[in-house]
Amino acid sequence: MAVLVGRVQSQTKTTRDELRFDVASVRPNQTDACRGRWDFAASRGVVTADNAPLMRIVSRAYNLTDDRVSAPSWIKSECYDIRAKTAMSNLPERDLMTMLQELLKERFHLVAHLESNERPIFALLPDKNGVKMPADGNPIPPPPSITDGRILFMGKTLHDLCERLGTATGRPVIDKTGLNGKYVIVLTYLPFGSINSEPSDAASDVFAAVRDQLGLRLESQRGPVDILKVDAIDKIPTDN
Repeated sequence: MAVLVGRVQSQTKTTRDELRFDVASVRPNQTDACRGRWDFAASRGVVTADNAPLMRIVSRAYNLTDDRVSAPSWIKSECYDIRAKTAMSNLPERDLMTMLQELLKERFHLVAHLESNERPIFALLPDKNGVKMPADGNPIPPPPSITDGRILFMGKTLHDLCERLGTATGRPVIDKTGLNGKYVIVLTYLPFGSINSEPSDAASDVFAAVRDQLGLRLESQRGPVDILKVDAIDKIPTDN
């Protein structure tokens, strides 16, 4: 195991002093729906989170999937609403995420560092027959009819797809497609342990679904996986 940095820092041409939101509101979401639907968005100088688990906010801020964040268990079930805005509306998303990191440090007193562990992974790669995902902005196809216990996943980012595939396969899935931007991603597959198939068949179904429906493939590899170790984080954010 190698410790990469003592404190997580983002590399950017814009200075860190400039990468701070002009206005930010962070509030605990204490509704009964907190364990249910949540939304997270970042574009045009604005970051919003509605009913979002703190785990998801942290993982998105550091561009990691949830399974690569080591933190107190409560951050999976405590949800928050965030409204944060900067006048620099043309910032790329990576800079907005750096600003979100700073906001987490200010309001939740987040202290964290990255460690690199080598472990079995799946690499997400383009299939030889070509990618089948249309670019975001194209008409979204209607969801297919779901039968036989299949799971429907719809998303726009490869980050979200890797997270879902990591849950489905039980390994970290690393995006090595070289693709940028957002897509219309629609995937149906059988979960592990489905009553309609043996687990081995379900595993094969995930791999086949990725290949046949998305034009991507999962390749078993070993590689370094960055894990964000949360050393300290507050449950109640400081006042807005």
